[in-house]
Amino acid sequence: MEEGELDLIFITERIISVSFSSNCSNETYLHNLRDVTQMLKLKHGDNYLVLNLSEKCYELSRLNTKVMDMGWPELHAPPLDKICSICKAMESWMNSDPLHVVVIHCRGGKGRIGVVIASYMHFTNVSLGADQALDRFAMKKFFDDKVSVLMQPSQKRYVRFFSELLSGVQKMNTVPVYLHYVILHGIPNFDSTGACQPFINVFQAMQHIYTSGIYNVSPEAQNRICIAVEPAQLIKGDIMIKCYHKSYYTENHDIIFRLQFHTGAVHGQRLYFGKEDLDHANNDHRFLDYGKIELVFSRNPEKPSGTR
Repeated sequence: MEEGELDLIFITERIISVSFSSNCSNETYLHNLRDVTQMLKLKHGDNYLVLNLSEKCYELSRLNTKVMDMGWPELHAPPLDKICSICKAMESWMNSDPLHVVVIHCRGGKGRIGVVIASYMHFTNVSLGADQALDRFAMKKFFDDKVSVLMQPSQKRYVRFFSELLSGVQKMNTVPVYLHYVILHGIPNFDSTGACQPFINVFQAMQHIYTSGIYNVSPEAQNRICIAVEPAQLIKGDIMIKCYHKSYYTENHDIIFRLQFHTGAVHGQRLYFGKEDLDHANNDHRFLDYGKIELVFSRNPEKPSGTR
């Protein structure tokens, strides 16, 4: 194995993490993949299932007989139903034979592995017996030591929501959700003059559904930017909002923040997200430390009372 390009860890005796650096060349990746596959077949025969969390890889499927492609974009949260499917697949495979092991494969950021391990810990919280306490401890240690710090805020949010649904702390919202406003509290400093020209894109199930107008905000403006979604958008399921700063000096747009959430978690007219809850913004000095995002919803297309 070429040092630094591959990280292979036995999280438990039956759960193996195999991750490759995003900087790993295709040649190095394929070379190491063949070595890993040879080791797995030698040690486990046909008793291992590969869960592929990154893009579909035909070489991975060609070398390994049992591969489930469960990937999603790097640094993003997966759809909620995909988290459920992955956990059910892991449990079903390992329960069907005591010799079965699961190999979690990922090429790129390890945050996706963190999502799966954290979710599976919550998923098995009830079913795991006392004799499996060591497995739970091993998964938690791996999560805390290796991958938790690599996860994006939206990834952590989805794991937390999944856990709350499983435990009954949270109930799934089933009423219609209309998005009316995206409000930035605190003007991000994305211009040499301290100004900002934000606009948003809204995605549902990773499909683009809305683009707002561009707002020109000067440093002297009120410390608040209210981006109206007109007409109000009926949203359902997995939602992503990307906010950009439009630069008039280059063709590139700087991302201000990315935010993923599930409408099942919307139980009122407003949701608030601090800087630490926002992808990109959480590590960007241009986004004010006290800045936050407010989303305004209603159950119908009419604007909620008290908003403008």
